[in-house]
Amino acid sequence: MLKVTHKMRLSQQDAHYGGNLVDGAKVLAFFGDVATELLIINDGDEGLFRAYEKVDFLAPLYAGDFIEVTAEMISVGTTSRKMHFTCHKIITARPDVNESAADVLKEKVLTTEAIGTCIVPKDKMRVHHG
Repeated sequence: MLKVTHKMRLSQQDAHYGGNLVDGAKVLAFFGDVATELLIINDGDEGLFRAYEKVDFLAPLYAGDFIEVTAEMISVGTTSRKMHFTCHKIITARPDVNESAADVLKEKVLTTEAIGTCIVPKDKMRVHHG
């Protein structure tokens, strides 16, 4: 199945709560971005996000952290595209050391995981499979 990964840094503008904590909704927006890329690759159209079956927030994210966001298509229906999403922290900010310190993590930390479904209307599909 198809898989897409984006890497990015969470900025100070992404922090929503005290202590530079990033709102989990920010990660869901990133899941939408990787889903959109997968749909364009698979169908030639951005499609529409239909629903999440589950979303698990497993570890916090902070301004200055670097993350890797992945979407993998796990099933394909006539118009539906079911995807597995993950967000891993790969670099962690270290404000306890100084305001610009950060550490590359030896092992990625799974911060968010989800299953979601997107829809591509038949009349918008530009890539035909089969």
